[in-house]
Amino acid sequence: MDPVTSGILIVIALFILMAIGTPIAFALGGVALAALVMNRGMIELTYFGETFFASLASFGFVAIPMFILMGAAVASSPTGRDLYRSLDLWLGRVPGGLAISNIGACSIFAALSGSSPATSAAIGKLGIPEMRKRGYPDGVAAGCVAAGGTLGILIPPSVTMIVYGISTETSIGRLFIAGAVPGVMLALLFMAWTLLACRLAGGYHSPNPVTEAAEQLRENVRENLDQNLKALIRVLPFLVVVSLILFALYGGVATPSEAAGAGAFLCLALAIIVYRMWQLKPLTTIMRDALRESVMIMLIIACAEIFAYALSSLFITQTVAEAIAGLEVNRWVLMGIINLFLLIAGFFLPPVAVIVMTAPILLPIILAANFDPYWFAVILTINLEIGLITPPVGLNLFIIKGIAPDIALRDILLGSLPYALCMVLGIVLLCMFPSIATWLPDLIMGTGG
Repeated sequence: MDPVTSGILIVIALFILMAIGTPIAFALGGVALAALVMNRGMIELTYFGETFFASLASFGFVAIPMFILMGAAVASSPTGRDLYRSLDLWLGRVPGGLAISNIGACSIFAALSGSSPATSAAIGKLGIPEMRKRGYPDGVAAGCVAAGGTLGILIPPSVTMIVYGISTETSIGRLFIAGAVPGVMLALLFMAWTLLACRLAGGYHSPNPVTEAAEQLRENVRENLDQNLKALIRVLPFLVVVSLILFALYGGVATPSEAAGAGAFLCLALAIIVYRMWQLKPLTTIMRDALRESVMIMLIIACAEIFAYALSSLFITQTVAEAIAGLEVNRWVLMGIINLFLLIAGFFLPPVAVIVMTAPILLPIILAANFDPYWFAVILTINLEIGLITPPVGLNLFIIKGIAPDIALRDILLGSLPYALCMVLGIVLLCMFPSIATWLPDLIMGTGG
C-alpha cells in the first residue's frame, strides 16, 4: 500500500475512534499499533514497549509533572480568588473594568499555573457570576474568561513549550522568553476587544444601566479595601516564586527540571503556609490532580511518539514533508498552509498531541524556509490556543459550560469567537513583525540561541 493511501486510512481511523469517545492517547496508540502490525507483521509488537518507554526517557520531561504540581498547588488554593479581588480593586471603575480584570487575572494565573483549563476554571468560578450580577452580557462574561484561559499555554512557564523544546531539541529557556511578549500582546488585544464590546453593549462600569444592586456591590468593594489589599499581599509571594524560576532559567542558574522542582516545592509550601492548608484533604487533592494530569500528558506524549514512529516507518511523514517542501510557492504562502494545517489539527487534538506529532516534521521545513524556530513555536502555540475555544473539542468552552451551566453553549461560543479573531490578528502581527517574539530572547540570551 502506498504511503498516501496508508496515511488517509490512518487519519480516518483516528477520527472515527475519537468521534466515538476513545481517549486521545488510546486512539493514537491503537491506530499506530494496528497500522504497524498490518503493514510489517507481528514482529512490531516486540518494539512497542521499547518505543513507548523510550519516548519518555528524556530527563527534560521531569519538568512537566513538576510544573503541573506547581500549577495544581496554585489552582487548589484561593490564589485565583485573591488575584481576582486585587485586580477588581484597581480596575473595577474602568469601563468594562470587571471583564478586563478577569483577563488580567487569567494572564497572571496562567504564569502561575501554566495550565489553560486550570486558569479558566479558577478565574471563571469567581469572575463569571460576578460579571453577570453586574449586568455584563453572558457572551462577554464567558468569552473573556475562556479566551484568557488560553494564555496558560503561551505565557511562561508553559508545559507545551517544554514539550516543543524536547521534541525539536531547542532551548526551553529561550522558548519561555519568546512566549512572554506575545503573551502580553494577546492579553492586551483581549482587553481592547473587551473594552470595545462593553462600550458597544451600552455601558461604562456595567454594560447595562447601573442598578441599585450593582451600586451596592461597588460600595462593598470600597468598604473592603483593606481586605482586598491583604489579598494582593497573599498573591505576591507566588509571583516572586515565578519570577525567580524564570530568572534561574534565563540566567542559566538551573535546568528546566531543576527550576520546576524548586518551583513546585516552593508553591506547595506557600499554599500550605499562606492559606493554612494543613489538612490532609486539600494536599491529597493537589497531589491527585497533579498526578492525573501528569499521567494524561505523559500517556499522550508516549502514544503520540508511537504514532509518529508509525507514520515515519510507513514513509508517510517523509512523503508529506517532501510534498510540502516541493511546493514552489512563496515562503509566506507556505507558512499560511502550515498555519491552516495547525489550526485544523488544534480543532480536534489537544496541544501536547499536536506538538509531539507535528513539530519534528515541520521543523526542517521551517528551517529550510529560513523561519526562526522559536518564532514558529509561538505561532504554533497561538494556533493551538484558538483550538481551545473553538468546536468541536474546545476544552475551555466546556469548562466554562460546567462553571455556568445556565449559559447556553451557543452564547459561550459566540462570546469566544471575537477573541479567536484577536489571536488570528496576533499571528498576523507576528508575521509582519517577527521581532515581537525574537527580540527579547536575542537581548537576554544572544543571537546564537
